[in-house]
Order: sequence, then C-alpha cells, then structure tokens
Amino acid sequence: MTQLQLTGAAMAALMAASLGACNTAPPAKASADAGKIADAIKADAAQRIADINAHDAAKVAAHDAPDGILMFHGQPNAVGIPAIQASFVQRFANTPDIRVTLTDPTVDVAASGDLAVLHSTTVTTATDPTTKAQVTTTNNSLSGYKPQADGTWKIEWSVVSDVGPPPAAAPAT
Repeated sequence: MTQLQLTGAAMAALMAASLGACNTAPPAKASADAGKIADAIKADAAQRIADINAHDAAKVAAHDAPDGILMFHGQPNAVGIPAIQASFVQRFANTPDIRVTLTDPTVDVAASGDLAVLHSTTVTTATDPTTKAQVTTTNNSLSGYKPQADGTWKIEWSVVSDVGPPPAAAPAT
C-alpha cells in the first residue's frame, strides 16, 4: 500500500468513526423514583387537609401552583393562588366548623416523572349554614401535580365532586 493509499484509508476510517459518533443514542434519562414522588404527594395531601382543618386559607392555597385551578362542585372554578385562597376564606366563613378527612389516597406517577395524579375520597363534616343541621358529605377528589423549579410538587388542577347520597334501599319483596 502506498503512502497516499494509507493516508486515504486512515482518513476514511476517521470519517466513519466521526459519523458513527454523531449517530449515538442520547444518554438515557434517569428514571423517576415513582415511590419517592408518590410519598411526597401523599404527605402534601395530608398537610393540605391539616391546613384545611386549621382553617388557614393561605396555607391551603400554597399547595397549588401559581396558575393552579380548583374545580369544586357547585362553585365557579378558582384559578390562581389568590382565587383559590379566596374560595377557602369564603368556605371557612360559611362553615366555621368544617372538618375534612382524607381516605384511600392513591398516586399514579408518569414514567417521565413530570406528572402525578392523586385520587382519593374525602369526607367533610360541617354545619349547613341554611338549615343549621350537621351535614356529612363524601367527595371524590382528583388532583394533578407537577414538579416545580424548586423541586417541590404543586397542584396544577384539582377536581372535587360530591358523591351524593347513597342510593335508596330496594323495597323488600
């Protein structure tokens, strides 16, 4: 092989290696620790319920993202932290003895780690402002959480829906 052929072969090998380096797959994204995320969201949900039971509207709203949306049955949507806080201020004024319990919280975390959904049941006990009777309601709750720049998880949207009264018992036959 001549010097020119040897140089050409070396150049071809270098070019092939360079092109091969361009076609390598990107490094794999670290998988999200779904268990750790789910635990953080469950802890946040428990703290939010504690803040509701303490009637601290500012702390309740602080669990939401700045552009969060609260959709609560029978009320207009509250968009953004100030509106969510105002919604809870009104609720606490209307039902000063409100107490909420959270049951069966379950969290589904997206494989990408950029979205998690909390679904649970809440039971609310309060005095009806009109009838003055003690009322207990069961609600389905669904909340979408997203990670924030500071690493915390905040509620982007939340839907609370009254389950309604249990069905009437079937007549005896």
